[in-house]
Formats: sequence, structure tokens, C-alpha cells
Amino acid sequence: MHAPEIEFKDKEQVKRFQEKKLGELLDYLLAFSPFYKELFEKNKIQRSDINTLEDLTKVPVSSKYDLYSRNFDFLCVPKNKIVDYVTTSGTLGDPVTFALTDGDLDRLGYNEAISFLCAECSADDIFQLTTTIDRRFMAGLAYFLGARKLGAGLVRVGSGIPELQWDTIQRINPTVLVAVPSFIIKLIEYAEANNIDYKSSSVQKAICIGESVRNPDFSLNTLGQKIQDKWGIKLYSTYASTEMVTAFTECGASQGGHHHPELIIVEFLDDNNVPVKEGEPGEVTITTLGVEGMPLLRFKTGDICTANYDQCECGRTSMRLGPILGRKNQMIKYKGTSLYPPALYDILDTMPMIKNYIVEVFTNEIGTDEILIRIGCVDVLENFEKEIKDHFRAKLRVAPMVRFEDPKLIQSLQFPEISRKAIKFFDKRNPVLS
Repeated sequence: MHAPEIEFKDKEQVKRFQEKKLGELLDYLLAFSPFYKELFEKNKIQRSDINTLEDLTKVPVSSKYDLYSRNFDFLCVPKNKIVDYVTTSGTLGDPVTFALTDGDLDRLGYNEAISFLCAECSADDIFQLTTTIDRRFMAGLAYFLGARKLGAGLVRVGSGIPELQWDTIQRINPTVLVAVPSFIIKLIEYAEANNIDYKSSSVQKAICIGESVRNPDFSLNTLGQKIQDKWGIKLYSTYASTEMVTAFTECGASQGGHHHPELIIVEFLDDNNVPVKEGEPGEVTITTLGVEGMPLLRFKTGDICTANYDQCECGRTSMRLGPILGRKNQMIKYKGTSLYPPALYDILDTMPMIKNYIVEVFTNEIGTDEILIRIGCVDVLENFEKEIKDHFRAKLRVAPMVRFEDPKLIQSLQFPEISRKAIKFFDKRNPVLS
């Protein structure tokens, strides 16, 4: 398998290529998408108005709220054509469902295969997947399909359990880990505590998912540097989301995740939905190409990034996406899962034993987001903390830290003198954007 030729073409060729793909998408949406047919009619937009990438600015953006409130109005196929349902982590209290056709699964595997090629992987590699492939999680499925498409071997260990991870490494001799970077730290700590010679293991590189390992200048951040100093394996950042069904993965140059022009159109917009100047940070806004089930047009992801358009030393001319600089609307990236505070509130509010609570988000010692839920509770029953965390894992796939405190203290924090309403969310993360 080889990298797509379009990733090595000049900018004008890529632009013409994408404009042809855009035309095909628009014809498809206006024929089959209830949401986008209504959007075009409401805004009096004709299909003939959109012919170039620049013309996209004539189309209003869509948002996560649109997906939440109008979920299946984005569906373009009858339900008997859907072969897999996945969900996001739940940004507005409930997860958003995405429906994939057989063709979408083929596209998903192709995307991940060419992303693995970016990360200098080949059919000779064996991947160890340390993230779940179940629980309606798209990413784990994508990695499985991608390795299969690439012709490589893969062992599906799943999340957690460092002992099982190391047993697998010693049995199967994988060369590539697909892992959340903070979990790689746990693997190192387990190895050191159990006298495992991890530096002599078969693992040569890690595809780092869910958390960044780089600063805006592409140097390793605190987390990435800690892994590098301890283990010395090669780290490759990757950025993706359920909504975009596409990944941006680093090559060996470690200068940003490469764009796949045949799979996605990317814009970078300011707060007024105007394209930012080249090199300036903007909100990643995507238009998916080749998606059958639930394609998206000008969808705002909520992530702030900068783009680099210079030719990469790997030979690719495709745009490269820098690390996430910030997140809109209090988005939290926690252990590889993107979530928002209302998703936490909805779970806490279902538990009658909880009198009140606040949610604190801060940057931990390895530079990633950490969540502490301070719960006001009079009588803490045995196993109550476990019950709470089990609820979080069931709904969001992750469980934050929990601390029980006097409800009167939580009440005073929720209602400071200068506030006219209850405050539940306290963002104590290190600032990233100036």
C-alpha cells in the first residue's frame, strides 16, 4: 500500500481535486440530507452558488448543537443501509449517534491505513491496541480496520490493565502501541515497579491518541517529553473525532498531522465564522468527503488549531494541522475522551444521595486535563464512590476523581457573593492561548 498521490500534488491541483469532490458532496446532500436541504432552502442558497472552496463561506456553519438537537436529520440513507452505530462521548448531556454504512467502514479503514503510513508504519508492523473497540467507540474500530487494510498484524488488548498489556508485549512482540499518552506513563510505572525491562521490549513507536504530546512549536510537551525521557520510543501525534471520520497523523518529521485531501475539506474560522489569515489560529471547521451515512458540511469542531501549508520534508504537500491550542465552550479532553461539563452534570443530577457538587478541571503534572468532582454529601455509604465512578464509565467511558465534602462548603463555592446564579464549573487549567 502506498500513500495517495494527491498528498504530493501542488496546491492548485489539490484545490481543483477538492472542488470536484465538493460538487459531488453538495449534489448528494441536496438529494438525501433533510438537514442540509432545509438549510439551503431557509437561506435561499442555490446549488449553482457553490462551485469553489471560497464559495463555502456562503453556507452557514453547522455545530455540535445541531447534531445533538437534529441528530438523525443528518442521515442520508435508509436505516437498512446502516451497518454500525457509534456515539460521541456526550457533549450536551447525551451522546450524539453516528450511523455508518458498509462504504463508510471501508472509508474509515482506508483513512486509518493511510494515516498509519504517515506514521511510518507498514504491513511488517504489529499493532497493540490499548483502547476499547466496543462501547460504541469509533476510534478503536478505526484502528482495527486501518491495521487490517494496511495488511499489518494487530492485537486487541483494550483499555487499562497494565499487567495484561505487558504480558501481551512479551508474548506477541508488537512494534507499535496505539495508546493515550497518559496511559503510556502508567505502563512505564508498572514496568518499573515490576522489574520489566521495558526499554528492551519490541515496541518501537506509539500512535498517541486523545491527548497531545506536542507544544504549538511541535516540540514535545511535558507529557511527551516524560515518555521520551523514560522509554525513548518514537511518538506520533494524531488528531481525529467521531464527527470528521478522518485522522490527521504526523509523519516522521513531527511537524503536524497531515491532511488527507480526498477525505476532508478543512477551514479555520474565527468567532464570526470568517476564515482566519494563513498561519493564524482558528476553529477547525470540516466538510467530510465520501461519507455516505451522515456527511457534514462546514461543521465546527470546537477545536482551535493553526495550519502549516509549507511542503513537508517527507515530500507531502498537504496541509499539516498543529496541536490543539484551546477548546471552545469549556471542552475537556480527559483520558482520550472529549466531553463537556453538562455531560457530567446530567450524571450527578440522577443520584439522590448527592446534595450538591462542583466540577474542577485543572492541568496535572504531565500537562493533561484532570477532573475533580467535589461532592456535598452528608452520609457517605460504603462503595458510593465506586457507584459514582461506575455511572461515569457507563455513560462517558471514563471516571473522574471524586472527593466528598461538607455540603455547606460546596454551597458557599456554588454561590459566591458576586454571583447571581449557581456556579458548578471551575476551570483551573493552565492557559494556552494568550
